Amino acid sequence: MSHITSAAILGITAEPILVETDVSLGMGCFNVVGLPDTAVKEARERIRSAIRNSGFEFPRHRVTVNLAPADIKKQGPVYDLPVALSLLQARGEINACAEESTIMIGELSLDGAVRPVNGTLTAALMAVQRGFSKMIVPLENVDEAASVPNLSVFGVRSLHETVEHLNGIRTIEAAVLSKSSQKEPAYFSDFKDIKGQMYAKRGLEIAAAGAHNVLLKGPPGTGKTLLARALPSILPPLTRDESLEVTSIASVAGVLPRGRGLVVTRPFRSPHHSCSAASLVGGGTWPRPGEVSLAHRGVLFLDELPEFSRHVLEHLRQPLEDGEVTVSRAAATLRFPSRFLLISAMNPCPCGFAGDPKRACVCSARSVATYRKRISGPLLDRLDLIIAVPNLDTATLVSDVMAECSDDIRARVEAARQCQKERFTGTKLVTNSEIPTSHIRDWCGIDHDGKRLLELAIDAQSLSPRGYGRVLKVSRTIADLEKSQLIRQQHVAEALQYRLADG
Repeated sequence: MSHITSAAILGITAEPILVETDVSLGMGCFNVVGLPDTAVKEARERIRSAIRNSGFEFPRHRVTVNLAPADIKKQGPVYDLPVALSLLQARGEINACAEESTIMIGELSLDGAVRPVNGTLTAALMAVQRGFSKMIVPLENVDEAASVPNLSVFGVRSLHETVEHLNGIRTIEAAVLSKSSQKEPAYFSDFKDIKGQMYAKRGLEIAAAGAHNVLLKGPPGTGKTLLARALPSILPPLTRDESLEVTSIASVAGVLPRGRGLVVTRPFRSPHHSCSAASLVGGGTWPRPGEVSLAHRGVLFLDELPEFSRHVLEHLRQPLEDGEVTVSRAAATLRFPSRFLLISAMNPCPCGFAGDPKRACVCSARSVATYRKRISGPLLDRLDLIIAVPNLDTATLVSDVMAECSDDIRARVEAARQCQKERFTGTKLVTNSEIPTSHIRDWCGIDHDGKRLLELAIDAQSLSPRGYGRVLKVSRTIADLEKSQLIRQQHVAEALQYRLADG
């Protein structure tokens, strides 16, 4: 009987899995029990070939492998390496005392090579939390696991090399996080490359400072997509805790580049309008994070918003309000974080030129109404800023004057975020958009003139209670940008103008 510890990835968390192997007399067979999925069951043939091709003898007796606890479903190829090592340990090929404080994961090829797996960072975080001091991972996953402090990580290339390391024949040094894996943030574009659109840029600065949701509305070709893609360049850098969250999600989803440590650039996700609800918010037979979770602490850009299925868009309501997605299945309920900044873009009508002074709209009133009704009122109510992006005049378009760069805007955004950090000390809140209704009165103090203007706007703009709260939060962010402790009339006025839409 032998015992090796591995890890099960459940959503973006992990649980330790004890791999128990028993080799006994009986008809030669190889059984894996403990609620394995098809990929785990098929590992039997990979492991059999890997052991033989690594120079070891596969037992001709009855082999039983138990993955405990048996009430957790096991999926994926992460158990190949620990199962093979457990079997070799049961046969006496590995010292009986081998690595009780070590977690092992890895996929095996038929020739015994160890291949990379998803969820390495999640497993490493769990290892530290559960008191494990060492971890053996595929060589391609070393930088990912080495990002976690207080954990000695050993990268292995093959099953044979791993056995020699465990037996003390070959020494593999603990990995040190390479500098090449920690790249500087890279952005799609810079605000200095976008001519004009000062109103839109100001709106995006407010959105970045408070993580407020945005709708860009204007004719085709006016720069809506370019503005959206430039937004990450004015967001503050990820904190270490945020980086760990973002990297864990990317690792579990399999979108983290191999040989990379922690993600340092805020995510920017732009799903196509044909995406399904499961791909947008997460789900599936084995629940996986969707686009809203892959955009966690970053930007989710929905271009041509009315082209998305209304059924799909309605799934955004819960993550926009709660900052997480809850996926319930018969076996378990998993939660994926989804605290993202939503930026969407749309044309004012099907042809795109309604209200454009340069080109005439050819759409009927009915088609325009149908087009705009594709976005429900409750979803629009969750968008804090509706920003008009008109066509540029000729002088602005051909001007050689350089616009303000993203670095300068980011400096103001970071100063506003610092105000929010001090305000939310002792809480889990990060930005003004996360302020719960119960604390709006405490953190959104407003002067008499500002309060009077807001009262008038409630009737004039038919603000819902949610809309009222969102105006206050946006006003709070504008006040933070001006380093004002109190929300004043001019802050409310600017916030209100971003809720105006031409129908």
